[in-house]
Amino acid sequence: MARHKTIPDEAVLDTILETLRETGPAGLTFARAAKACGLSPATLVQRYGDREALLEATLLRAWDRLDEETEAADRETPPTPAGAVAFLMRLMPAASAEEAATDGLLLLREDVRNPVLRSRGAVWGHRIADALGRRLSVEVEEGKRLGWQMASVWQGAHIWWAFTRERPAEEGIRGALEAWMERALDGGGGTVS
Repeated sequence: MARHKTIPDEAVLDTILETLRETGPAGLTFARAAKACGLSPATLVQRYGDREALLEATLLRAWDRLDEETEAADRETPPTPAGAVAFLMRLMPAASAEEAATDGLLLLREDVRNPVLRSRGAVWGHRIADALGRRLSVEVEEGKRLGWQMASVWQGAHIWWAFTRERPAEEGIRGALEAWMERALDGGGGTVS
């Protein structure tokens, strides 16, 4: 008779994700993962197979969590241009800007290299652009264009903030988004809802 799982996969993978953020993908071993989650290395091998499958499962769990956060932010922020800024700031709060700009890039590298993870990232990008577009324009095609642009500004603002640190993260990232929005919507003839 097979034993029942005492720790659900979600809890195991959430714990391993925290370890992964500390060690980076190259530092993830079954021994470290086992120590973090309280299961034996053999149990982890039985559940996930090899190290690459464990890494992929952990990063897929991270995408699941980000999808949940994205859906909640989309539901709970106003469908206005100001809501677009609030939506993005909620997804990557200034308090996590340091982690996102440093440790997060190591995880992003894995996401881009792995076709399964890359596909999840592409789907999420479309979801972000759509959510932003609905807040920026009543015209669908214009909204898509503006949504992708704003998402790009958001990601760039995080990266450049990490290099320059001229202002606090909240001020720098929000400021970049608001400045882009002012030019794109007011100066660029965008139609706002």
